[in-house]
Amino acid sequence: METPLPHRRSVSDAESRVASRSWWDLDADEYQSEHGTFLGDLDFVWCPEGLREADAHLLGEVKSKKVLELGAGAAAGARWLDGQGANVVAMDLSAGMLRHARAGAERSGVRVPLVQADALALPFADSVFDIVCTAFGAIPFVADSGAAMREVARVLRPGGSWVFSITHPMRWIFWDEPDESGLIARNSYFNRTPYVETDDEGRPTYVEQHRTLGDRIRELVAAGFVLRDLIEPEWPAGHDQIWGQWSPLRGRLFPGTAIFVADLPAPQPTNAPRH
Repeated sequence: METPLPHRRSVSDAESRVASRSWWDLDADEYQSEHGTFLGDLDFVWCPEGLREADAHLLGEVKSKKVLELGAGAAAGARWLDGQGANVVAMDLSAGMLRHARAGAERSGVRVPLVQADALALPFADSVFDIVCTAFGAIPFVADSGAAMREVARVLRPGGSWVFSITHPMRWIFWDEPDESGLIARNSYFNRTPYVETDDEGRPTYVEQHRTLGDRIRELVAAGFVLRDLIEPEWPAGHDQIWGQWSPLRGRLFPGTAIFVADLPAPQPTNAPRH
């Protein structure tokens, strides 16, 4: 495998899509080998801090609700939701990740529909889901995340919820190192130029996008959502597992994850005219 050459530069939606699909197809085995035990086969884990939906209840009551897990990876969250009585569809761009979703279904005996598709072109009709959710899926990897928010709004029923976790935007100030070198502010928080790894011919092989907290809120509002909560999970006592840039050292000092909880308001009933 060619050594990635990281830098910051603009990329198109098409470049992001090709890079993400290829990266996660190639990395799926290693990712599941490293993180599969932490994520489980039948669990919904929001972040490396270990916050679980079973404890956080960010999605509310899911029984009999129609739920789309966007960027589902191996779909452990979707299978957990199925166990709570939800009607779930798990979607991911990567065939490699969906292969692990099928393997997880074989191990657990819990099967949910799997769909391979792009977050910017959801293959669903308007207003069909009660909840759309993702734990670190899709949103950080698309060039036009505002368009992804609009797609989520399109497939949600009025009154539905959109809940997603991402790397906390302030983490972009620092290098992705879990030790002391990752405590020094080195980058501008306001530089939205994406992080890009390329091959020797300059083709993007991995792309991750940065937006500020304000940017994310404006994307939600522009898509018609109302932000209900913003969760910044604290690093729990006794949790000593390092996950990439996430570590007890950094987690004690500043947040590594932001979870946005938003609703798509239902239309207000109009009063009947007076006679």
